[in-house]
Amino acid sequence: MSLEFFIRMIGMVVLAVGGVSWGVYLAQIAGESAQLYGVVMGLLGALVGLVLTPFLTTRPIRAIRVSLGQTNNRTLFSILSGLIIGLIIGALLSVPLAQLPRPFGQILPIVFTIVMAYLGITLFVSRQEDFRSMFAGFLHRQQSDAPKASEPIEQVILLDTSVIIDGRIADIARTGFIPGTLLITRFVLQELQYIADSADGLRRQRGRRGLEVLSDLQKNEQVKVTITDQDVKGNHPVDEKLILLARKLSCPVLTNDYNLNRVAELQGVRILNINELANAVKVVYLPGEPLTVQIIQEGKEFGQGVGYLDDGTMIVVENGVEHLGSKIPTVVTKVLQTAAGRMIFARPDGK
Repeated sequence: MSLEFFIRMIGMVVLAVGGVSWGVYLAQIAGESAQLYGVVMGLLGALVGLVLTPFLTTRPIRAIRVSLGQTNNRTLFSILSGLIIGLIIGALLSVPLAQLPRPFGQILPIVFTIVMAYLGITLFVSRQEDFRSMFAGFLHRQQSDAPKASEPIEQVILLDTSVIIDGRIADIARTGFIPGTLLITRFVLQELQYIADSADGLRRQRGRRGLEVLSDLQKNEQVKVTITDQDVKGNHPVDEKLILLARKLSCPVLTNDYNLNRVAELQGVRILNINELANAVKVVYLPGEPLTVQIIQEGKEFGQGVGYLDDGTMIVVENGVEHLGSKIPTVVTKVLQTAAGRMIFARPDGK
């Protein structure tokens, strides 16, 4: 027997008894048969109790519980603080209001307390960052006489599905360059599972590689990985859910998805792009520097040879087709940064 069914039965009985009492009272006023009025009002009360009781008890409680489960700790603390402060102020100011003549002395204290509680919650939630900064500054001043080594604030980073499938995040985490906690949501895991179960062989392979990367991350002692049930209301795509959750938690999103990168920047969400990181850590070559290149294929232009560095940077060598399959010394002539990455032009070293 479910809790909702049990509550329905209680509501039906209570309102049925109330309906019978109300029917007898109406029968006495109208001078009619008390039995008829009692039966009719009792059945009406039982029906109302059976239908409406969950909407007045279990359903609101369930909605509140779900809402609190999706609220981060900082906002929840602000709500409770505002509620307590508002109730205290409302209770103090209700004392003089209770001295007013009837019915104001009975109604206004209750109304005023509810209004102050609402205003307190609204104020604390809307200005939670200001209150947090003020409170942190106060604690810092209190501890200034006995300074201690403060621990850095742990940062939370949301992971996108694409960056998990990419796999490079595991290598980066292994180096210890990622501070804080990598946060993986349930809806990202569900999308990853959906890709791993795809009928398409390539998609299935990518999804399984993503699951293996997650397993490697959880075993890595250099980084902390947490799986969260936090979600956002509404039926949104995964990328939009990530952006909304990142705004809610005030944290960045780690991705290599170009479209997600652009959309998130427009909405004021910080993005950590692995592709930008990869381009930033590539070795910088200046014109005139020597460079040894393995020529592996012909270039687009006549006589050009093409080779690649270990990080994937393309090297275009003038007259390099003559040395196809050989490793030759070259001199850098030009470095070109394109949307696809960095490209280096060189010529054979004619010493």
